[in-house]
Amino acid sequence: MHALVLYAHPEADSLTASLSRRLAERIRETGSTAEIADLAGEGFDPRYSEADLAVLRGAGEAPEDIRREQERIERADAIILVHPVYWWGMPALLKGWLDRVLTFGWAFGSEDATALAGRDVHLVRLAGNAPATYDNHGYRDAIRTSVEHGVFEFVGGPVASSHLVHSAPEGLESRLDETVDALVASVAAARADALV
Repeated sequence: MHALVLYAHPEADSLTASLSRRLAERIRETGSTAEIADLAGEGFDPRYSEADLAVLRGAGEAPEDIRREQERIERADAIILVHPVYWWGMPALLKGWLDRVLTFGWAFGSEDATALAGRDVHLVRLAGNAPATYDNHGYRDAIRTSVEHGVFEFVGGPVASSHLVHSAPEGLESRLDETVDALVASVAAARADALV
């Protein structure tokens, strides 16, 4: 298996970055390969441009930075998106990545636009609030609806697993190894099911 572990956080030493790196390391320890994409560290530009709009309209080719991102996806069997929850959603950097990379004609819009078909998508969200906050207000369902159904189901990229990892109330650092092991097991199980 080749996994793409993609994360969005402005701090190189954040919990999001640490979890992503440890996840990639554990995947490699299983004998698979893992590529890390640090969107902030790499300086990915999430702003939708005129060139992006031309692609959407079928009047232009994807810009070079977007083709590089698409090639990362094309190399991967599993795509693991890791991000903190900002205002009950994802950081603008990751939202912009989805907006720009999942292009018309490549990820959706025609019978040939099947870039995510056959690739497992795993979502790992780091939440600062306790589980009850998400459950009591329906945030868990809102996040799942907007991303799992609104993005990945639309483009035919099956969400193989979805995790809302809570750092409250006791903190995540104390159980980071246990969390990473569970995530790796989830990715491996989904890949095994896909090969059956």
